[in-house]
Amino acid sequence: MMTEERSTMNFLGWLKRPRAAVMGAGPGLAGAGAGSVAPAEARRDTNPRPGPADRLFHGVGRTAAITVMTTMGFIGVFLLYKALPALRRVGWSFFTETQWLPSSTRFGVGAVLPGTILIAGVALVVAVPLSICTALFVAEYAPRALRRPMVSLLDLMAAIPSIVYGLWGFFFLQPRAITVSRWLTDHLGWLPFFRTDGGASGLGQYASSTFIAGLVVALMVTPIITSIMREVFSQAPAGEREGALALGGTRWGMIRAVVIPFGRGGMVGAVMLGLGRALGETIAVYLIIAPLFASPGRMTHILQQGGMSISSLIALRYNESGSFGLAALFGAGLVLFALTLVVNAFASTIISRSRSGAATEI
Repeated sequence: MMTEERSTMNFLGWLKRPRAAVMGAGPGLAGAGAGSVAPAEARRDTNPRPGPADRLFHGVGRTAAITVMTTMGFIGVFLLYKALPALRRVGWSFFTETQWLPSSTRFGVGAVLPGTILIAGVALVVAVPLSICTALFVAEYAPRALRRPMVSLLDLMAAIPSIVYGLWGFFFLQPRAITVSRWLTDHLGWLPFFRTDGGASGLGQYASSTFIAGLVVALMVTPIITSIMREVFSQAPAGEREGALALGGTRWGMIRAVVIPFGRGGMVGAVMLGLGRALGETIAVYLIIAPLFASPGRMTHILQQGGMSISSLIALRYNESGSFGLAALFGAGLVLFALTLVVNAFASTIISRSRSGAATEI
């Protein structure tokens, strides 16, 4: 009995010992004193010093980021420097003037800026639903044997030059899109965007319009948007996918509850990237659209012949412009550059608040 009581008291005393002493008395540390702690080499280093490879990667990444930001800054400064003579001459009227007559100091982006936005808007209205459906089909519904060829085809379509899309749109798409434009005018002409002035007769008034140029640009940006969305959808957490299906949900229910919410930020980023491509597209728009400088109200008639964008304006007037005319074109390019930066900044803000690309929460 005395031996059992002594063993119990020794055990209770061992439990009351300080934690450091208990760790010091563990296996492999026999003979350590009551106040001793684990040696330094036995403790885990929570803040290891970076190795040479880590320091090299960190330096290369920082250098690349600084180089990109510096290059963007130099581009903006260069455009501003070249555009200053024209901007000083006309002042703030550069943003409201609808004519482009540098020799008469009557020029501005009041007509071409709305045209640029309208062409990009038409392209996104057509491309975004098509891209979402295609990306979901490739990522979720397509058979495994067809998935790889479809992904390769999408990547190949994104690499086709703009001149090819422009020629295809001019010779093949435009004659067929004219009938669509006329149908929209006949049945939805009460809407401002589908209204025509009636200045021309026949189907000729629907050719070379903002609508047709937007369709061509939509086909150009669809592969880019689709590729990014497909990649984002494929990264949705497998555990959440299986959990939604295990709870009795259908595949479409799983897509709505898991895939689309997870990829919302990536979807916005893909759309903004496509918008940047649509805003700056030059060759295809230049081949399709008929140059027209008109009031913003007239430019909103997207089905009627005529229109203009900033990029096509620069391509149209570059060779025939003098020094002052080139300064005016640099001013138009500066506006397009600033517009693209605003769009990308807005997209970055939305993506940073999204869950896309985040690790699965446990």
